[in-house]
Formats: sequence, C-alpha cells, structure tokens
Amino acid sequence: MLVAGAGGIGAACAEAFLQAGARVLIADQNTERLAAFAGTASIAADLTTTDGCEQAVRAARTELGGLDVLVHAVGINHRVPVLDTLDEDWDRILDVNLSSAFRLGRAAGRIMVDAGYGRQIYCSSVSSLLAHPDHGPYAASKGGLNQLVRVMAREWAASGVTVNAIAPGYVETALTTAYLDRPGVREHYTGMVPAGRLGTVDDLTGPVLYLASRQSAFVTGHVLYVDGGRTLV
Repeated sequence: MLVAGAGGIGAACAEAFLQAGARVLIADQNTERLAAFAGTASIAADLTTTDGCEQAVRAARTELGGLDVLVHAVGINHRVPVLDTLDEDWDRILDVNLSSAFRLGRAAGRIMVDAGYGRQIYCSSVSSLLAHPDHGPYAASKGGLNQLVRVMAREWAASGVTVNAIAPGYVETALTTAYLDRPGVREHYTGMVPAGRLGTVDDLTGPVLYLASRQSAFVTGHVLYVDGGRTLV
C-alpha cells in the first residue's frame, strides 16, 4: 500500500498498517518526516506534480509488487478571511489538498482498475461541510475532494475499486497545534464537540483500516465523519 503524507495523520496510518502486517511505502516531500520511518520503503516526491505522483505510484508498485491500497493524507491550511486571502495562498492550498489527490488517485487508479481491485482512502475534513470562518481555500479544497471521491468511486466501482474519505473534526496534529494553543481556542472547539474532547490521530486509524479492508468491498463513494459528533450541532 502507498501512504501519501508522512505527517500526523499519514504517519499514524502508516504505523497502523505496519502493525497490522501490511507492506507500506510512504511518500512525502519532507525528507525529515520520511527519516522517522527508517527501514520502511519510502520516496521523496512532490505530490503536487503529475511527475511526483506517478513516481510515487511506480515506486510502490516496484517495491511492493503491486498497489492495492492508497491513503492520501496530504494537506495544509492558512487561516485568514477570504478578503485577505492572496492568490498564491489559494493556489497553493488547492494544489496541495486537491490537485495532489486528483493526480495521485488517477495514477493509482490506472493500476487498480487494470488489476480489478483497489482501495483508495482520502483525508477530508468537517470543513467540507461546515462553514468555518477563515477557512475559504481549505474548505473549498475539502468540499472539492468529497465530490472527486464520489466521481472516482462511480467510475471505478465496476472494476472492484472503492474510493472513500474520512472527514475528521479538529484533531491534535502539527497542522492544528499552533492554532489550538492560542488562548481559549482549544476550549472553544472542544465545547462544540458532543463527545467533549478533540480528536487524536489514533481515532482515525480504525476507520482507515476498515475502508482499506476486504470487509468494506460494498462501501464506496462515502465520506465518513470522524468528529465526535461535531457535525451534529
């Protein structure tokens, strides 16, 4: 399997699959993140480019003898109001969060459709559904990702390939920690979660393992909200 993104959620998923006995290749542009997985197959690749995505998929197929599972956990955010959002920030967030999913999913999809089997899992967000302020490009990228997942699922279902997404609420990762550490922010968001706490990366690995399994063969085109009930209120 190929895990795209060696940061918080991607790293947790890679660890969970390794513990389950899976053969894993991890792709990330950040070589320091990859170094944390010494002994595990990896490739440094720019996943915002077609070449980078195709290199990662080729490496996974070569190293692992095929490619049956893709986990896409690549994402960035920049919290500013829409009126203050620069063109370059918009372009960068859409490239990293959405275009990388399209390019990597397309490259992996070609192999999976030909093989007649595959599982693709993408990391969306509750921001794809909720209108959080200061999340314009991020929310747009995750909303677009949800619909991309649905279209790929529709096109590849007859070929034995499922495509799904998980949509976490606020999870303690490197992407969110600095923001959550601001005075009152963690308490504010915790108060919006019926479960009474924020998420952890370990809350996400079970759903991802299920969606990657043969037991999920009849589940495709779904966005699974893993949010402690955040989207209920």
